[in-house]
Order: sequence, then C-alpha cells, then structure tokens
Amino acid sequence: MTSKITTLSGMQCVVLGGGGFIGTNLCRALLTRGASVRGYSRSRTYPAALDGVIWTSGEFSDRTAIARALDGCDIVFHLLGGSIPDSSNKDPLGDLMSSAVPSLQLLEVCRAAKVRKILFVSSGGTVYGIPNAIPIPETAPTDPISAYGISKLAIEKYLALYHYLHGQDFCVLRVANPFGPYQSPDRRQGLIASLMHRISRGQPIEIWGDGQVVRDYIYIDDVIEALLAAVTYGGPHTLFNVGSGVGRSVLEVVRDVAEALGHPDVQRIHKPGRATDVPVSILDIARIEREVAWSPRTDWARALRLTADWIRTI
Repeated sequence: MTSKITTLSGMQCVVLGGGGFIGTNLCRALLTRGASVRGYSRSRTYPAALDGVIWTSGEFSDRTAIARALDGCDIVFHLLGGSIPDSSNKDPLGDLMSSAVPSLQLLEVCRAAKVRKILFVSSGGTVYGIPNAIPIPETAPTDPISAYGISKLAIEKYLALYHYLHGQDFCVLRVANPFGPYQSPDRRQGLIASLMHRISRGQPIEIWGDGQVVRDYIYIDDVIEALLAAVTYGGPHTLFNVGSGVGRSVLEVVRDVAEALGHPDVQRIHKPGRATDVPVSILDIARIEREVAWSPRTDWARALRLTADWIRTI
C-alpha cells in the first residue's frame, strides 16, 4: 500500500524548523504540491535547496516573530525545539525551556491566528521509553528515559489540551529514525548520515556499546508523504507512528552502509553504551496504514543508495 497523492494547492503553510533535515525536505515537497510555503528557524543548513520558500530567520522563543510568520496561514508544521536525547539528560531544564515552553507559547499564537491545523513531529524512538512489547503501538505506555522524550510527550499533551479547550485541530506523528538527503552529517543526530560521511572519507566510525541496539529506520521521502497525507486526514485519530516497521542493529546498519558505499573495510572504535539508548525500538505502523492509506515504499537498499548518492555531492 502507498499513500494517495495529496494536493495542497492554494494552502498557506508554515514549516517551523524549515531549515533542518526534515524541514528542508518538507518545504520542497510542499512547493511541488502547490502550497505557498513559509519557512522559519534560526538558520538554513542548505539554503540553496529552499528556493521558492518565503524565509524568516528567528528564535523559537521569539513570540512576535513567530506570530508574524504565522499570520494568515492555514497549516503549521511544528519541527522546532529541543536538543538530542543524550545531551537533554545533562540539562533537563534547558531542554524544557527550549522545547516544551516555547511550544506552549506557539499554541497560543496559533489560537490567535486561527490556524486550521497543527502537525507536530514527535519522536517515535524516545517517547515510549523501554517497550514492553515489539513492535510498539500508539497505545503502548509512554515512559521516556530522556528529558528529550519527556518534552516531546509534553508537547503532545498540550496539543490535546488545546484541542479540548479551544477546538484546535492537530495531528502528532511519532517518527522513527529518518535518513536521507539534506541530513547534515556534522550534527549529532542521524546515524546513517554520520556513517556515510565518515566511511566515504576513510575515517573511523564510533559505535556506542556492542552495536546491538536496534532501531527502526525510515527514508525521508516516506516521512514527508506521511506528513502530507496527515494534512487532509479527517478521521478519529490524532496520533500516528511513522516508521518502517523493521528493526536493524547498529552493526547491521554499518555493514549495509559500507556495502552501499563500496567500502567494506571500516575501522571501528567502540565506546561505552549510553544510558539513553533504548535497547530495541521498532514501531507498529498498522494504524497509519489503515487510517491514512500510507505505508513506506522506499526499500532499504534503494534508500541507502539514494542517500549515498547525495552524500557524495557535499
């Protein structure tokens, strides 16, 4: 099953976090679907890729700038805020102040601007914590083991509260581990981008723990299709897992990435495991397949090849 084509012609869309990995891909896709697109974030990692996007640079905490960016818009994609799971536990207050607090402020701005719908990209890899069963459905307990995951979950709860209090329409997508073009290898998120960057340059790679941590990896084009399909979804659910439904260990990913790049000999440096690493995280995607008529359509090998092709250009 694949997603149906979503036409967004004439819609005024704002992508908060439009300069990042998911945001850059989302802005480009929205433009191809006929939407008017505004991007907002502190900076743009690949500005040349955002031609045609009406751009505003600003901090997430700047309520006035956010309000100007949202003025007259229909749809808000919320991709901003927070740190990464490991660093968030070193400064939980900082993570809260950079993510959940400005998100609550954003909801007030959206209410005043009469935004039609908010789509929030949450974290399928952290909000559940250590799962009781695999794959993980949306109904599973949420017990994050990182401040990052707690902040994402808090934002989800505030979205539900504003729906209850003010009728604000929203949809939460708990995305697994996305990868693909425009994911910067220099940042501390994105195993595949980092591996490809280092392996292609003959540099050693770092593996935390024994390499048996299992994650659900999904190609960015499939994530974007899920986001676009969720814009026009009007069914009973406001929460969806977005993943491949397949788990792969770090060692398996290293092997497959090396094969995609044609570099079989990889120097590995093992480091101690991290407390924020959930041992196994694989998402159950049955709900979004059933309700939204979406499923991932880019197979693993092809997704790695496409990503490798892009990595070679930077």
